[in-house]
Amino acid sequence: MRASLRLAQIGKAFALPPLGKSWPGPGPFLYVKYHRDNYPAGNGALGPDAALLKDRVLGNDFADKDGWNMYMGTSVPGFPAHPHRGMETVTIVRAGMIDHADSTGSGARYAAGDVQWVTAGAGVVHSEMFPLLKTEGGNTLDIYQPWLNLAAEDKDADPEFVMLWDEAIPRVERDGATVQVIAGEFFGVTPPAPPKRSWASRPTSDIAAWVVEMAPGASVTLPPTNTPRTERTVYVHAPAPGPAGPEASDEPVAVNVGGEWVRDWHAVALAPGSGEVVLQNSGRAARVLVLQSVPIGEPVAVRGPFVMNTEQENLDAFAVYRKTKFGGFPHPSDKPTYGDAPRFAVYRGGRREEPGKKFAKAV
Repeated sequence: MRASLRLAQIGKAFALPPLGKSWPGPGPFLYVKYHRDNYPAGNGALGPDAALLKDRVLGNDFADKDGWNMYMGTSVPGFPAHPHRGMETVTIVRAGMIDHADSTGSGARYAAGDVQWVTAGAGVVHSEMFPLLKTEGGNTLDIYQPWLNLAAEDKDADPEFVMLWDEAIPRVERDGATVQVIAGEFFGVTPPAPPKRSWASRPTSDIAAWVVEMAPGASVTLPPTNTPRTERTVYVHAPAPGPAGPEASDEPVAVNVGGEWVRDWHAVALAPGSGEVVLQNSGRAARVLVLQSVPIGEPVAVRGPFVMNTEQENLDAFAVYRKTKFGGFPHPSDKPTYGDAPRFAVYRGGRREEPGKKFAKAV
């Protein structure tokens, strides 16, 4: 079984790993990936100028050179087609654009404020590209991507994704703080529904995911957890400089979390079954990510992008992937992008969705 955070960390602020490393997560949140890239102006073909790609290891660029990465992309930043099995990705966008395509034939473009929730289940291949649409100025990318485990009985679920559009995600404003309620009720405010086979679809999971933007001096109270077993972690850092937040500053970020001062790029794991917790910001604008859940309570075996209950199940899953490619990748390339298209989603079967509009058939 995956070990919980060390007891020494419970109630004590601890430093988060640097960019490019995974943050620890509570309960079934395996970890949190966080990307903050200050991309340059685009070249008109959704990528950076070719001259800026010199001295980069294209196809495996994670060095944060000049404050940005191409990741697995070669002309457009991002992650071309790759598989997942037995888990979920929850992509929370604060700045930038993401072009998604997957092995079910689905696709989507989503942006700041939107959340995409993917259940990999029995296996999916998907692509996540970061198009640089602005040809003047910069292109900031700022995203969280928690990896959420699935219960054993849901690891064979049909792959599915849902879009939680910015316009449909409720927000709560309190004393200079704005809470985006992505998952988990927040003092009676109900979020959109997660995928059907997600651990979050079970009321007993007590899952919550809230992003709290805090002005200087702001305060907000988090509701108590609903079970004595619920684990909760609070992550504190500065909003991205530039278009997504205030300009860079030497003034430190610090948020008081239930009596413990938590600095920028630090987090605190609260004791299971936390009651109400007051967040109080200090001098500079801050962003707080709150994740919580009851543990699934099953063994966890992680091998790259696959998360099963045993190592043998992972080996079996890789064998299936090598044989079937999880149905293949029915797109023009392994890294599709969508030009200058507005935000949209097209689901398996052709149903098309656009923010603020009713469902329509794909054309």
